[in-house]
Amino acid sequence: MKTDQPTPDPSASPSAQPTERATKVIAAESDFGTILFDATGQAIYFFDVETTTEPRCYRACADAWPPVLTDSAPLAGEGVKAALLGTTQRTDGTTQVTYDGHPLYAYAHEDKHEVECHDVFLNGGTWYAVQPGGHRAP
Repeated sequence: MKTDQPTPDPSASPSAQPTERATKVIAAESDFGTILFDATGQAIYFFDVETTTEPRCYRACADAWPPVLTDSAPLAGEGVKAALLGTTQRTDGTTQVTYDGHPLYAYAHEDKHEVECHDVFLNGGTWYAVQPGGHRAP
């Protein structure tokens, strides 16, 4: 049967829309005690020169230390305090995960489950692995 009504566009269906992805943060054992990782096993760090939620690591710094980004509210995995998780906006409009008021980063040259850059001075400050209580690892 012929009709004057347009056929629905399948790409407009809710299932075809991009879905938001929340970043999950977990706590796991390392050589520095229990610290934060993302769900893939990438170690998470904070930068000591950032004393507020405002990120200061951009350009070459962010190439070496990519920010932990999320498309929605981050999720607290095992051992992580949900109340300490938050977000902040970066100048490029992306949303960066924070923990206890610190923007979070990974190190681009580490493999999963590797923690090689704790207590390392680079890009004008010191980088620390993060404990579940929000403090730097020893």
